[in-house]
Amino acid sequence: MTSYVALLRAVNVGGTGKLPMADLKMMCEAAGFTAVRTYIASGNVLFQSRLAEAAVKSALEARLHRYAGRPVGVAVRTADELAQVLAANPFPGAPGNRVLALFLDAPATPQLLDGVTNRHPDEHLALGAREIYIHYGNGVAESRLRIPAARDGTGRNMNTVAKLAELARATAD
Repeated sequence: MTSYVALLRAVNVGGTGKLPMADLKMMCEAAGFTAVRTYIASGNVLFQSRLAEAAVKSALEARLHRYAGRPVGVAVRTADELAQVLAANPFPGAPGNRVLALFLDAPATPQLLDGVTNRHPDEHLALGAREIYIHYGNGVAESRLRIPAARDGTGRNMNTVAKLAELARATAD
């Protein structure tokens, strides 16, 4: 069994994509995932499955599409991958709520930073394996930063990534 974390895009954020976490848990269990657990109401779910990552993603996205009537993006990482995202944080001295990992499906290439606009001098970006790390020096709320690649990803701040990594490690044990 592999321990996974699924991160849903645009769920219960800013009044969009209403999805009770109890419904998300039931969808995961109906997909055959075990040890299902959600974390906060922003679309984070941990579970175990014998399926490969692509199959997990496909099964969950299909159920979410039926539920919501529209596509809902899902980023999937194993417990080990999530721990690596946390360990690779290029801004470890910054407050966790000011550093975001933007989770993507494909490898993070320098071209993903093409077209970035409205970048404040206190905002810094760095590439990870399948993530873009963003340090918001003045905080996310004040930022006007636009990253075209964000359309296809979903972000979590390092505090949330740390907690999910901890929970995923416990699920894997």
